[in-house]
Amino acid sequence: MRLVLTSDTHVPRRARALPEQLLRAVDDADVVVHAGDWTDTATLDLLASRAAQLVAVHGNNDGPELQARLPEVARATVGGLRLAVVHDTGPARGREERCAQRFPGTDLLVFGHSHIPWDTTGPGGMRLLNPGSPTDRRRQPHHTYMTAEVADGPLLDVTLHRLTSPR
Repeated sequence: MRLVLTSDTHVPRRARALPEQLLRAVDDADVVVHAGDWTDTATLDLLASRAAQLVAVHGNNDGPELQARLPEVARATVGGLRLAVVHDTGPARGREERCAQRFPGTDLLVFGHSHIPWDTTGPGGMRLLNPGSPTDRRRQPHHTYMTAEVADGPLLDVTLHRLTSPR
């Protein structure tokens, strides 16, 4: 099972549209995970129409319409993997321990907010992934998103994809 992980798309504030490379990955994915900060409903509608399955949350920059359509925390089991999604996990220091307490029984936590790619494993084996942003790299060298494979529970082949341009 192929997953695409993205966050902090900020369309149309930071880019006019999602990058074509990301959209092609969405088309090929079994599950698309978006960790919030969409900023417009058109991007949500676009991903919902193209994704075989969308697991998504709202972020701190998402207004009332997106908050009404998306939860603060989403959970799903995909390919035997227990997945949770949240926009903000707080400061990097102590993140793994804090998230292990907040999301017990979770195999993979996908989060965003910082726009900084992150890949660690917390106490008890929970994997924490932040795919960065495909449209707003802030101080990072590249715009990014992630893909991963799931096979009967384990998370395999996590890849950070670098985009040269958000367009």
